[in-house]
Amino acid sequence: MLGYQPGELAPHAGLWLDLVHPDERPGVDAFMAALAAERRESYAIEFRLRHRDGHYVPVLSRGFVRRNAQGKPLRISGTNTDLTERKRAERHIYELAYFDQLTGLPNRRLLIEELDKTLARSHRSGRFGALVFLDLDNFKLINDTMGHAAGDALLRQVAERLRQTLRHSDHLARLGGDEFVLVLEELGASVEDAVREANIVVDKLKLALNQPYHLDDSPFVSTQSMGLVLFDGVPSDVEILLKQADLAMYQAKAHGRNTARFFDPGMQASAERQAALERALREGLSAHEFVLYCQPQFSSGGALLGAEVLVRWHRADGVLLGPDQFIGLAEASGLIVPLGHHVLEESCRALARWQDDAALDKLKLAVNVSVQQLRSAAFPEQVARILQDTGAPPAQLCLELTESVFAENVAEIIAHMHTLCGIGVQFSLDDFGTGYSSLAYLRRFPLAALKIDRSFVHDVHLDPAAAPIVEAIIALAHGLRLDIVAEGVEYEEQRSFLVDGGCGALQGYLLGRPVPIAEFERLYRRA
Repeated sequence: MLGYQPGELAPHAGLWLDLVHPDERPGVDAFMAALAAERRESYAIEFRLRHRDGHYVPVLSRGFVRRNAQGKPLRISGTNTDLTERKRAERHIYELAYFDQLTGLPNRRLLIEELDKTLARSHRSGRFGALVFLDLDNFKLINDTMGHAAGDALLRQVAERLRQTLRHSDHLARLGGDEFVLVLEELGASVEDAVREANIVVDKLKLALNQPYHLDDSPFVSTQSMGLVLFDGVPSDVEILLKQADLAMYQAKAHGRNTARFFDPGMQASAERQAALERALREGLSAHEFVLYCQPQFSSGGALLGAEVLVRWHRADGVLLGPDQFIGLAEASGLIVPLGHHVLEESCRALARWQDDAALDKLKLAVNVSVQQLRSAAFPEQVARILQDTGAPPAQLCLELTESVFAENVAEIIAHMHTLCGIGVQFSLDDFGTGYSSLAYLRRFPLAALKIDRSFVHDVHLDPAAAPIVEAIIALAHGLRLDIVAEGVEYEEQRSFLVDGGCGALQGYLLGRPVPIAEFERLYRRA
């Protein structure tokens, strides 16, 4: 077991004790002394014995004590078992339970255990520490465009840089995905000192992490957003601290990414309001509280062409909320998908109803769809099924996209658009000129129309710099053989400029305000 040949060691009474690891020799000596003094008939003890090549072998020694009639121990008789494989298996199980397999960093479970100890030390010392929640910016885009192998390589390099940057007294863990947590101890006895020291650490982290990485033998720059929360001697709940640091991190992302933000109690209150609103949003969807409004669209000659569908939230308490008060939350929470499905379904039911009315049967409805809806593999089939179930004419349904589609998986989205165009559905690009516009992408998208954003229309009769932009968008649409719609028309001067410039369709308060869809039907049936 230990690699020695018979006779290689000079035999003497305490030979095996000479081979015990020095750190464990006192414990073994004490155990043997107790064994001799007590009347136990069996024994078991673990220790390490020195191998011939110098390393130590973990051993389980167990057996029986032979005593004479007076109870005096005469000898021990038993076995020594090599525990190397068992210890290796135990270590592997421990690593699987407590460490991230990709980076080798502690995982959430071990982090929480260590953080409990850190908070206890902070309580005893009265000194501040900080919890840092770090998230890589646009990590999903790296996985989507460069592949998961590149994403894994980036995570390993980030983990190594974090290890090298932090002090030995600090703790580091990977929660999962692209999320890391750092625990900084002994930052100071006052909030001011702790904030100053924490900012020094943040600057070091930025300097290390903003250096180019090497992915697929090419340099690559990645940024990160960090949220920080301080803790002191006051007992704190670990999960609450993690949540607060997470909130601060999202504040950092909201302020442009590649930055750091400290947690503020106001963030918590805001988050609780958002959570309550999200719950109400879910309940509102179930209770069919979301209603459709329509804003008419007219030709340059004044003929009614159709309408844009707008959604309003008519809450149970009687409050009517506009989309600016809930669409952002719906997108962040994923509820935009069921909400969008509801709006699309109700819009198609309206188109089907209008087929029996001579004043409405030729109108088109423009319905906004989110990127989350459009990138779903099931979206084309869902739209086709809604059209079939409701009996709405596909050619009179126009799905409006925002320019955020240019930042997504363009090839997949274009494929979905072509599938829907194949059954007659049309697409228009909303808010043109305000986002990720690319003329190359614009040429590839199967669009039927462009909508001039209201921000350009608003100043077209006042700002000499706005007019050329609108003229250029109209010319571009004509050149690409696309219809052009101007939204936000509020003054006669704006309407005249747009009509004279060749804009084919207009929408805005000057021509008609958004009204409930039932009122829209009554109003324009009489027209």
